[in-house]
Amino acid sequence: MCSICAIADFKNNQNIDPGILSVMGKSMKHRGPDDTGLYLTPHVSFCHNRLSVMDVKRGKQPMTAVYEGKKYIICYNGEIYNTIELKKELVEYGAEFFTDCDTEVLLWSYIIWGRECVKKLNGIFAFIVYDESKRELFLARDRFGVKPLFYSFIDTTLVVSSEIKAMLSHPSIKPKVDKTGLWQLLFLSPVTFNNTTVFRDIFQLSPGECATFSISGFKKEKYWTMESKPHTDSREETIYKTKELLKTAVKRQLKSDVPLCTFLSGGLDSSAITAIASKEMRERGEKLSTYSFEYEGNKENFKQSLFQPKSDDDFATGLSDFLFTDHKVLTVSTESLSEYLSYAVDARDFPGQADIDSSLIYFCEKVKENHTVALSGECSDEIFGGYPWFYREEMLKRDFFPWIHDPYVRVSLFKEDVISPKDGYNYVSNRYKNDLGEFSFLDTDSPEMKNSRIATNLSVKYFMTSLLERKDRMSMARGVEVRVPFADHHLAEYVYNVPWDIKFENATEKSLLRYAVEDYLPKEITWRKKSPYPKSHDPSYAKIVTELLRKRLSVRNTLFCELCDKEKINEMLSSDGDTWFGQLMAKPQLIAWLLQFDYWLEKYNIVLV
Repeated sequence: MCSICAIADFKNNQNIDPGILSVMGKSMKHRGPDDTGLYLTPHVSFCHNRLSVMDVKRGKQPMTAVYEGKKYIICYNGEIYNTIELKKELVEYGAEFFTDCDTEVLLWSYIIWGRECVKKLNGIFAFIVYDESKRELFLARDRFGVKPLFYSFIDTTLVVSSEIKAMLSHPSIKPKVDKTGLWQLLFLSPVTFNNTTVFRDIFQLSPGECATFSISGFKKEKYWTMESKPHTDSREETIYKTKELLKTAVKRQLKSDVPLCTFLSGGLDSSAITAIASKEMRERGEKLSTYSFEYEGNKENFKQSLFQPKSDDDFATGLSDFLFTDHKVLTVSTESLSEYLSYAVDARDFPGQADIDSSLIYFCEKVKENHTVALSGECSDEIFGGYPWFYREEMLKRDFFPWIHDPYVRVSLFKEDVISPKDGYNYVSNRYKNDLGEFSFLDTDSPEMKNSRIATNLSVKYFMTSLLERKDRMSMARGVEVRVPFADHHLAEYVYNVPWDIKFENATEKSLLRYAVEDYLPKEITWRKKSPYPKSHDPSYAKIVTELLRKRLSVRNTLFCELCDKEKINEMLSSDGDTWFGQLMAKPQLIAWLLQFDYWLEKYNIVLV
């Protein structure tokens, strides 16, 4: 994995300042600690930081190729999993290859097929290609947004980068946040709306989008979306095809020239990925390395809930023995959990999921000591229907996003005259209602199937995108590339059209996936109740973050204190609390999020407009 950034201007005669590009690139060195490359011309310049995964010696970027006398340059972040097939096809068109890396295959895919190349790619990617003869840039982002791509305009200049911090490193792009940005943070965070960010004038290419930039301007288009199609396979055929699609996705993503592992929680999703990966590696004569994550004090303080009925650690170690993996349990202390809250903000560029983020960045730091690539189980719930809003119809009948239990809990801690919470609620609610009107159905869809399509589209567009963003930023902040086999578009497209009564057989969430992988796993894992990414249950963590927030509230003249209602926050700190945001965010996470918000306002010198 890598970072990319670019500055382009086809109208202004003033040359691009390479110093600005260099500063932008340095701000993302964590994404590519192995090498840095530049491509500099008066009107288009690229900077690339490389994390070497495939063809370590020859895969340097930006990469150039010449075809029929025309020159093309690529700057790319990602992994293309069907490079072997593409390469064979491209050779027949006359492509000449000098490396074994996917970058060169991707570049030639654009040279031969133009913008249609994105439809042939199986992988995770964000890239820019400069077609020198046309004086045109082509930009694209993968179908689910696993890899990021941000952009902004300064008059006639286009600025592009992998992370927001690089955009803010440009002297002409300021950290301005208006009310729509604040509303996203206070009502939705860590979710943000597609195509926007919380910063004014900084945008992102949406998942499944591509764009061109030339003297004619900037033009975007959607190249992929999930389509509603009839499903004609029997139940048995559906289970078999799902199993084969998942196996293929995992096997494709095991390719790496550097050490690879899997994240193994002991839940269904990570266990399925690990079981397939372990079997494949044993057939190669190799042993798979696995990691599970735990929190100091959780064994003594674990509390059962609807969302997390059992702790993960015993399941993970037991399955590791069953699958013959080299397993390590990584444990984070409550002190590190609170310390890394600021690192998580630095990685994401805005406050996200509090210690759910800070723990992951800590764990990735430890994983990096021995491994550079990991496979993870994200995206299964969104694809297979693992969330309660898939089967609890009343959750989709609200006028607000179904995973937000109480939209006003967080925003109520801020001054009404500054935040305008009612206007914010209406703004977010209208966006939600507009989304509901965009989804398409088949005439043959049952009411349950229509709900399934709505829930899938909402989950993929928002919830899944935010989880992928978290995984990318936290892992890349420590130089680890995380791959997500459940986000394979062939698998997602197929499962999207499977009837709901197969996906939810016997009123069991993700029953299709369970049947598809039951030959790989022990019964107690296959039919285990869903268990999300773990959080800390140690009361000492709540005490640490409470004391830190009280201390920050005592500091005068901070932007945080200008925005927040100190009386309500102190009341919240002194009272007993319960879950406030979905399955993972209880009172300690709310307090930690407020600490992140305060840190972000100050560290990023946020200007409210």
